[in-house]
Amino acid sequence: MSKTIRITHEPTGAVIAEGPKGWGITPFEGNLYIRKKYLREGEFKPNFIPGLCFYKFLYVWMNWTAPDNTTVRSLGWLYFLPNPLFPFIWYRIGIPRYHPELVIEEIPIA
Repeated sequence: MSKTIRITHEPTGAVIAEGPKGWGITPFEGNLYIRKKYLREGEFKPNFIPGLCFYKFLYVWMNWTAPDNTTVRSLGWLYFLPNPLFPFIWYRIGIPRYHPELVIEEIPIA
């Protein structure tokens, strides 16, 4: 059965992303990687704090700004020099699945 994943920022009620589970929104290692076409409300912008994962390579942290201008610092990240063995993370916004301000819903598609 197919599922849609909806990611909502609970304090503002903004739907950050909504799309099909799989290549649209990919769960991996307790995180969710979102294709840009499934981002909905608000905007992710790099805060230029770099990071390094020894097997996924180089990323930059991203701040998210809600439609009401509430900003959540370092809510996500983007691999700008990703490991070629993980195409499902290439240039996608990654967010933690268990962030205290996020509500993650998996909705079955009939």
